[in-house]
Amino acid sequence: MPMFDILLNGFVTLFVILDPFGLVPLFLALTPGATSAQRGAIALRASVITFAILALFGLTGLALLEVLGITLGAFRLAGGLFLFWIGFELVFERRAERKQKSASHAVEDSDGGDVAAFPLAIPLMAGPGAISAVILLSGNLPGFVGKAALLGVIFVAVAATFAFLAVAHRLDRYLGVTSRAVISRLLGVLLAALAVQFVADGAAALVESSGHIARPTA
Repeated sequence: MPMFDILLNGFVTLFVILDPFGLVPLFLALTPGATSAQRGAIALRASVITFAILALFGLTGLALLEVLGITLGAFRLAGGLFLFWIGFELVFERRAERKQKSASHAVEDSDGGDVAAFPLAIPLMAGPGAISAVILLSGNLPGFVGKAALLGVIFVAVAATFAFLAVAHRLDRYLGVTSRAVISRLLGVLLAALAVQFVADGAAALVESSGHIARPTA
């Protein structure tokens, strides 16, 4: 697959998992009474933390799998199934309910804390789904150029999410509940389709590595 197609698929997958449309109402709930400037600062901190976490796993995830004795094919299969479940949750709005619970716990926390780190960056943005996605993407982008491109994809996806959060108060008025639900469902279907491709690639790699596919002789 051409690198452009890999990067495009990777960006779409990561953007859907970050789910900026679904994050907008949660972000507003986590920052009650904050000014636009304060919300912008919180969104920036959350985005920086998210980028750092995803970049770390994107650059070291494959090495970690190797240490654990997990093949890339097996991780593609498992990661694809996991991403398919996230797409399923988006279509049936279960992901929104789960994120809402995390946001509610943070709002009810008497100590307050930095909502940019928890729960905004972790786990709402840099959650298991996003981490799995960047590790899967890194498997298709070897070498220095590939890793640089991976960091670029992560940066663009996180920057796009930050842009949504920076204008969350305006965007929430224009979108409304119905529009957010429709967009989330459409993105969920798209993510499910991409996840099926990950599963197919992972299954093919596992079958080939087990010797069930005869290799052509020279």
